[in-house]
Amino acid sequence: MNYYTDRRKVVLIGAGMVGMSFAYVLMYSHVCDELAIIDVDEKKARGEAMDLNHGLAFSGGNMKIYASDYNSVADADIVVITAGVSQKPGESRISLLRRNSAILSSIAEKCVKNGFDGIFVIATNPVDLMTDMVQRKTGFPKGRVLGSGTTLDTARLRYLVGSYFGVDPRNVHAYVIGEHGDSEFVPMSQAYISTKSLLSICAQTDNNFDESELYEIEDEVRGAAQAIIEAKGATYYGIGLAVLRIVRAIFGNEKSILTVSAMLDGEYGEHDVYIGVPALITREGVKRVIELDLTEKEREKLSASCDFLRSVKKEVLRAGTEVF
Repeated sequence: MNYYTDRRKVVLIGAGMVGMSFAYVLMYSHVCDELAIIDVDEKKARGEAMDLNHGLAFSGGNMKIYASDYNSVADADIVVITAGVSQKPGESRISLLRRNSAILSSIAEKCVKNGFDGIFVIATNPVDLMTDMVQRKTGFPKGRVLGSGTTLDTARLRYLVGSYFGVDPRNVHAYVIGEHGDSEFVPMSQAYISTKSLLSICAQTDNNFDESELYEIEDEVRGAAQAIIEAKGATYYGIGLAVLRIVRAIFGNEKSILTVSAMLDGEYGEHDVYIGVPALITREGVKRVIELDLTEKEREKLSASCDFLRSVKKEVLRAGTEVF
């Protein structure tokens, strides 16, 4: 594959709310030149492509958008997978595993069969395990299969921290890491505004900031998806923008650091697990995982999150379900 071709093509698999939120912002971003949409409901895919095309005149670009089939993946740079059943109110991401595994397994096999040789970006939940499954099914290099991970969680964190301290979220340098789910956490030792540690700011006696409220923000981030699902049935705008951010970083060869689902192969002392961690994103996908200088307690939290994901994989294998 020529990673530096001037022609940039994305194939989106899944024309649900997440997929179409991504497609809509992609149309306005001018990140790619061509978007093919695939969905099991071919009529819906055609309708979505038609609707987007009718807005092209207002987008300032000349992007080619169309509904297609798996033949279109052969010359694609990136395949974005958002297909899958939606998360129900109160349902954990892990309980989605068996419901979505068959769908993504079939998608992965069809992409390989039709000659895809680019980069997979997965946004289907539970995203860490779905990304793991796609990599194993395809046999692609681990860096060319990545998930949305905790990219959106990190954006939520920076928004809330910025609001609390009264600063632009773009000046907040903090991450949510771990499983995209209940075991994710914020390594507060590595959380900053500009170059000032959040913990040190809270320790100052001449302000009204309290360290305990940082952990309340962490809890709010962890529960944000369920709060949105309970309020409106699903989350899609935020994740659509998060996937766009990843795709932009890939096409731009940005060398940006994003908290995607990446395979750990010795980093943080962990192996054989996809999980949300800061990673360097280039035109080749995940170039390398960035290891934060975690405290001992934070390392224990990350290890527990990794153990949880590995335990789910083992449980599924014991049940005889061919997922991994």
